Amino acid sequence: MDRATWEAVDQYFDSVLSLSDPIFESALAASRAAGLPEIQVAPNQGRLLQMLARMLGARRILEIGTLGGYSAIWLGRALPQGDAGVKMISLEYHPKHATVARANLERAGLTKVVEVRVGPALESLAAIAKEGAGPFDLVFIDADKENNPNYFDWSMKLTRPGSLIVVDNVVRRGAVADAASNDPEIRGTRALFNRVAAEPRVSATAIQTVGVKGYDGLALIRVVS
Repeated sequence: MDRATWEAVDQYFDSVLSLSDPIFESALAASRAAGLPEIQVAPNQGRLLQMLARMLGARRILEIGTLGGYSAIWLGRALPQGDAGVKMISLEYHPKHATVARANLERAGLTKVVEVRVGPALESLAAIAKEGAGPFDLVFIDADKENNPNYFDWSMKLTRPGSLIVVDNVVRRGAVADAASNDPEIRGTRALFNRVAAEPRVSATAIQTVGVKGYDGLALIRVVS
């Protein structure tokens, strides 16, 4: 099987399951026009995130890594509307990306429930903890991979038993299995798994994926105590 086959299957799923709509298409177009890297989740992955949030009955969501707001739209739509206690916070390092994301979220009608904060995520996470903004029911980590262990540590502080932490891009085209790698992204991802494996308060798994985003995967970490 080659990448062309993976992409064809993803495109089939997108079409037959109606995974896109004009809001998503405009968000992708705006991100592309602004020159943002096309590294957002695939539509079927966005639907998966949305389904997980809905199955959890999530009312508070934290996203680390906004980019153009594509995944934030998927997750924001999973939140019950019209409830004052509902909130999603998305963290973005680049002001330009945040500007694009906010415009996309406005078109999606989600500005009342999704807040984009700009700055180094570790600083924003410390501020969120100080504010007492948690606990969050779902955390989606999709930012710089070198800091994945730190993001996991903060996620544990900002969640509760029953919460779910999802980490994107953990397979890295299979390179995660290379213990000798000097790539900071691989080392950060392996350090994340070591941290998760040593944490008695969670139950975790990871899955490999192929599709329009190539060969990668997700980690799913359930906070159990």
